[in-house]
Amino acid sequence: MAAPSSNTCGAMERSIRERVPPLLTDLYQFTMAYAYWRTGRHQEPAVFELFFRDNPFGGGFSLFAGLHDCLLFLRSFRLTDEDVEFLRSVLPPDTDPAFFQFLRRLDCSGVTLRSVPEGTVVFARVPLMEVSGPLAVVQLLETSLLCLVNYASLVCSNAARFRLAAGPKRKLLEMGLRRAQGPDGGLTASRYTYIGGFDFSSNVQAGFLFGIPVAGTMAHSYVTSFTSLEEVWPQTLVAVNGEKDPVDIISLTKGWLSRVCELLGAKPGKISEGELASFLSYAIAYPQNFLPVIDSYSVACGLLNFCAVALSLCELGYRPVGVRLDSGDLCRQSVDVHRVFRLCSEHFSISAFDSLIIVGTNNITEQSMAELNKKENAIDVVGVGTHLVTCTQQPSLGCVYKLVEVRAKPKMKISEDPEKSTVPGRKAVYRLVDADGHPFLDLVCLAAEPPPEAGRSLNCYPLRCDDSRISVIPAHVACLRQDVFTKGQVTHPLCSAAETRAKVQSSLQTLHPRHKRLQEPDSYTVALSEKLHNLVTEIQKGISNSRNFLLAN
Repeated sequence: MAAPSSNTCGAMERSIRERVPPLLTDLYQFTMAYAYWRTGRHQEPAVFELFFRDNPFGGGFSLFAGLHDCLLFLRSFRLTDEDVEFLRSVLPPDTDPAFFQFLRRLDCSGVTLRSVPEGTVVFARVPLMEVSGPLAVVQLLETSLLCLVNYASLVCSNAARFRLAAGPKRKLLEMGLRRAQGPDGGLTASRYTYIGGFDFSSNVQAGFLFGIPVAGTMAHSYVTSFTSLEEVWPQTLVAVNGEKDPVDIISLTKGWLSRVCELLGAKPGKISEGELASFLSYAIAYPQNFLPVIDSYSVACGLLNFCAVALSLCELGYRPVGVRLDSGDLCRQSVDVHRVFRLCSEHFSISAFDSLIIVGTNNITEQSMAELNKKENAIDVVGVGTHLVTCTQQPSLGCVYKLVEVRAKPKMKISEDPEKSTVPGRKAVYRLVDADGHPFLDLVCLAAEPPPEAGRSLNCYPLRCDDSRISVIPAHVACLRQDVFTKGQVTHPLCSAAETRAKVQSSLQTLHPRHKRLQEPDSYTVALSEKLHNLVTEIQKGISNSRNFLLAN
């Protein structure tokens, strides 16, 4: 799919400005910014990092997503007069008025963002983004950047897991807009589930903004709104071959219905006339896109009505698409439906019935998706909503944004909970790859260190391994950081959703199967270089000595 047009790109940027204005942040970001400004520290150069502490869903990996939106947010970051006046009303009344003038002039012209490429497979504790610039500004960006990355990466990773569970051939339809946490959650879900591996979305606005293929036909309400064939209008359809005389499609369908019932040993008297009327009405409106839901009353009766209408369309030169199943045992029903399609194809010599598809939608979870591959079924497309967009297995990725350097001096948080301690200093991140092309270790180094070299042994310290040192020899080394935003400008090409989706699939393909297992995957190693490990140790000892000094005095 082509990259979005300039009109679409403009719509996306307007969407970001509307959805993520500078005030979409926590109040304490502004109170801290004021304190920095009041003490004259607001222009001090500072560096923050964004990362998450644990891989989501009990899995072995995550996907990094949301960078595109972060870049658009940074590019348009500026407080309006109205924003500043509101802040004047909520900050303490003794706030220096000059601070509000400072806020009105604020932008991201002094901010630099270095990042892992969007769509990359990533792992816990690896810095995904490095944000550097004036202390007050980069502090103000925290909440908004976390908001843009947390859910996007989580739902993108969830979609990738559904894709792994489904296998590469089955088509996946995201249809969670009505179940999402609000309009913004629904729009974000549609974009990032597509990037994570889904093929279509039901969300029309997502198709408009992001170029995502959209799909959908009818709901049960459409079927149940009809009562009799008298409601079908028009009652004729022109054949594809160009014959001018329209055909009475109701009479044609009644004839096919009798023949289908005879073939399958069914009783025409049990057919729902209202359902047949709804199918006919829709087929007349969309003769080349006929895909009804067939279980509004019963699958057996719905299938008879579908076959009769579909055979009528075939006789007139059209190609019906298939059916949707939305309740019950989807595997068993799909096999039964496929058998009927095959019988009609053979008995009536209608080859189009060989290519009819079956869509399954019924509260699909990751587990039920995986089970589809273990049972006999004929489902071609699976629609997923609630459990995809709401990420029911884990509601948040838990990304954090931590200070690592001020005035070129490394900073470290040491917590009572060791998991919440941070790694100090400005860093570089390298992915070490084995001879088979599989990543096996992400190495976090100080930015000033020389990069690791392919074929040369190096020592490092895996995180969460009690200071154990290991020695590795990478066959290949890839740098995971790229400059994407400098001096107020996006410096790396903005990718379309389709381009980022391709990057996701490419990145996942390199990952060893043992790290991609949905259940009990092997842990991927993230390690510190010797110099960075020594810095951590040095700072920890220094802080401990400082505490002792304070207690002694």
